[in-house]
Amino acid sequence: MRALFPGRFQPFHLGHLNVVRWASQKFDEVIILVGSASESHTFYNPFTAGERIEMIFNSVKDEISKVFIVPLMESFENKNWIHEVELIVPRFDVVISGNPLVIAGSKEYRVIPPPQFNREKYNSTLIRSLMLKGGDWRELVPQQVYEYIKAIGGEERIMEIARTDKVED
Repeated sequence: MRALFPGRFQPFHLGHLNVVRWASQKFDEVIILVGSASESHTFYNPFTAGERIEMIFNSVKDEISKVFIVPLMESFENKNWIHEVELIVPRFDVVISGNPLVIAGSKEYRVIPPPQFNREKYNSTLIRSLMLKGGDWRELVPQQVYEYIKAIGGEERIMEIARTDKVED
């Protein structure tokens, strides 16, 4: 069986990695769907799809071999996003998500909520907020993601974005 794991991954954190590990043990293959691929350089979506794909690939490549990483231009808020997905990814049997928008758009599929891996701690909104405030976020993401974000100036980008975007804590 093949599972679809959709998300924005802004950034990819240890909670996401734990879901991918869990899914790779439960299913033959996992498709990681990087949503809102056309959006970047905002506080809500600071990283490009290519950057997020690299973060994910660098985090899983050494331990999980049966993974596809595919960008989706659509937002999960678009009610027809699942039909766009069906056009660009290999066939899949189940959707892994607890997101109400994803669940609503995946009615033709069995949706399996993933285990919660300390959601209060592993939370992309929290991580972006810590980056903005100069807080310690290193332990919340895989080491490869931390190094990648540092290398591309991700913290500085978020601080620059915050000067022009409305940022809600």
